[in-house]
Amino acid sequence: MTTPEDPPRLRLAEVLAMEQKGNLFAEQCPSRDVLKHVTSRWGVLVLVALRSGTHRFSELRRKVDGVSERMLAQTLQWLEADGFVARKSYPIVPPHVEYSLTPLGLEVSAKVEALADWIEYNLPQILAAQGKIPIDP
Repeated sequence: MTTPEDPPRLRLAEVLAMEQKGNLFAEQCPSRDVLKHVTSRWGVLVLVALRSGTHRFSELRRKVDGVSERMLAQTLQWLEADGFVARKSYPIVPPHVEYSLTPLGLEVSAKVEALADWIEYNLPQILAAQGKIPIDP
């Protein structure tokens, strides 16, 4: 959703006509929105969580500790709109909806999982740099 103060965004067809790939450094390039969705706190965690397979909404909510129902729903909608997540709804009562990664989602989730792994592995050094833990001599 855009607000009146947001700069106008180019349509995807216009961007693709100008160049074959996105340009994150261009203010109006749609790739910035995709980057925001993929690298948001919840976007990273949802993508990594879905690497283990198909999940229902409630399973994802339990797996991604701390995410609100609203933020999980919004994150899933963004990732679905970007082509990274597939949503399958079953016409039963109560409603049953499953989420899984698309081929594009598998590819991007591998990239953010590598970043998440790097952060976890290097967390002691990061905390030391922040002054939150002492550095071992």
